[in-house]
Amino acid sequence: MPEITEGAALWEPSPERRERSQMAGYMRWLAEKPGLRFDSYEALWQWSVTELEAFWASLWAYLAIRASAPYTRVLDKRTMPGARWFEGATLNYAEHAFRHASSAHPAIIALSEIRPRQEISWAALRADVASVAAALRDMGVKPGDRVVSCMPNIPETLVAFLACASLGAVWSSCSPDMGLGAVIDRFKQIGPKVLFAVDGYRYGGKAFDRRPMIEELERALPTLERVVLLPYLDSGAGIGSLKNGCLWPSLLGRAAPLSFEQVDFQHPLWIVYSSGTSGLPKAMVHGHGGIVLEHLKLMTLHMDLRPGDRLCWMTTTGWIMWNLLAAALLAGATAVLFDGNPLHPDPGTLWRAVAETRATCFGAGAAFFNSCMKADLEPGKAVDLSALEQIGSTGSPLSVENFAWIYRAVKRDVWVAAISGGTDPATGFVGGCPLLPVTAGEMQCRLLGISVHAFNDAGQPVTDEVGELVVTEPFPTMPLYFWNDPGDTRYQESYFEMFPGTWRHGDWIRFTPAGRSVIFGRSDTTINRFGIRMGTSEIYRAVEDVPEVLDSLVVDLEYLGRTSYMPLFVVLRPGVMLDDALAARIKESIRRRTSARYVPDAVFAIDDIPRTLTGKKMELPVRKLLLGYPIEKIASQDAMANPDSLSFFVQLAQKLNG
Repeated sequence: MPEITEGAALWEPSPERRERSQMAGYMRWLAEKPGLRFDSYEALWQWSVTELEAFWASLWAYLAIRASAPYTRVLDKRTMPGARWFEGATLNYAEHAFRHASSAHPAIIALSEIRPRQEISWAALRADVASVAAALRDMGVKPGDRVVSCMPNIPETLVAFLACASLGAVWSSCSPDMGLGAVIDRFKQIGPKVLFAVDGYRYGGKAFDRRPMIEELERALPTLERVVLLPYLDSGAGIGSLKNGCLWPSLLGRAAPLSFEQVDFQHPLWIVYSSGTSGLPKAMVHGHGGIVLEHLKLMTLHMDLRPGDRLCWMTTTGWIMWNLLAAALLAGATAVLFDGNPLHPDPGTLWRAVAETRATCFGAGAAFFNSCMKADLEPGKAVDLSALEQIGSTGSPLSVENFAWIYRAVKRDVWVAAISGGTDPATGFVGGCPLLPVTAGEMQCRLLGISVHAFNDAGQPVTDEVGELVVTEPFPTMPLYFWNDPGDTRYQESYFEMFPGTWRHGDWIRFTPAGRSVIFGRSDTTINRFGIRMGTSEIYRAVEDVPEVLDSLVVDLEYLGRTSYMPLFVVLRPGVMLDDALAARIKESIRRRTSARYVPDAVFAIDDIPRTLTGKKMELPVRKLLLGYPIEKIASQDAMANPDSLSFFVQLAQKLNG
């Protein structure tokens, strides 16, 4: 294939494919019902963000949202934050998850490094959810109580989530590969009543016993009343020294009907975590109604999923993409779960899983596709991908080269829909549309109902230049609030400090005149590394556990077309030298306190951390400098407490960009 440049046409849906898409169906419905006709997707998007109330009301009707009480109005006011959606409506997420239950196809297909392949019918899923919900009710779980999970991407996790949602309880999840400190920092904030956990897991052929961690969690979370342990790694595992433990099998087999607690549209559904550069991770609360409406929009209109489709997305349970994977059930599609190392025993493992499960839509982080490309993999020749119709990518920018590799080595006739959004909105801002062509290195469109733009430093919208990704109108999956955030102080600081009244997300983006877009990476210092998003403060706390370290700074140099490279810079106590043993202890502390994914690629000893006159670490200027920005454009020495500290980073930048 000849060299491909950004914006080059790679694929276009056939007229038949466009016509049968659910986006085309929605546009026909708009023409017939409200009498609204649009000659292009761009015109439809423009209407969706200009006439917010009319658009979201039309979705409510088109998607046939089930509500036991009707809404009185769509939106109370167009302000951010503070907008309230669909006041008066009561509904339940889990009810919508079973709305398309059918014996014609399974609800779940699961593969893992531990178990043989599983297929779970909708009827079996419903029975298990009903049984676990009854057990939770017997434990005293009520609407609003927090139920947390430290389990992998396996069917039991999805069962526990749906059971929790059916009761109106609030779900929260961390992946079992996260460090104890990171899990405690998240769960302790929200006061959970019940914890679901596994005894261990296997990754890359290696077993990890998590029972000591779960016992520590029980001691660290005083609000816990029950720990439900799933013998996953060892089928014979018992509750050990857990004081209030019981085993997962004891929750099953109850002959209980599945009922759905009707809750307010704004009632919390789950708590997910993101982190800034200081303090504990932010515990972001999303509501039942907003998630149901937005995820149905995303699954049906933008991903074109329907009953009979199979969605496989490589994710951990600590990443928002797991929540999106669960949303396959909302569309009546099969959720294909994979637990394990996607590159073990070789880079073809996950592609074999896609072929074996006959997945129609497969997604993963951009880093996965880049790894496959660098391994010279040719999945299209190695396995049968005839069922595969769509490939999704998120987590970091999908480069032009990655796009080209997919069309060369995976499948020529496939819809590649890169998406970018985040944990905070629990959805995408820009992504795919089944009506539009695919162009190299670009995301197809702005998603319906999301008024997303690029702003320059002056807060003005720009086209064809890199700017801050912002959203200028409210949308239903904005976090309701942050847990334990008096006066919404952290909420305001997180999104609205730079441009008051406008959501600033923390990504660099460029929109083309045609409405397509390119994400360049984070514009703030939050790090999204291999699917787990973490603030630098969490890494600093781990580093500070090492007595020899006085101060530290970390940046991730992931940027468009570049893989993640995360160096850590440490200031050591006088007389201490950075040797291999000390570097190993620093890395081990990070692994233990946060996640193995956050172990730095390199550790450098430096004399001083660059700081502003007010003492703030200059993380973003250092990152820009190491990405190749000229020093005169990233920092004013007059605004620095220690301008000489930059000299080390200037020299390193020259080596890195060479």
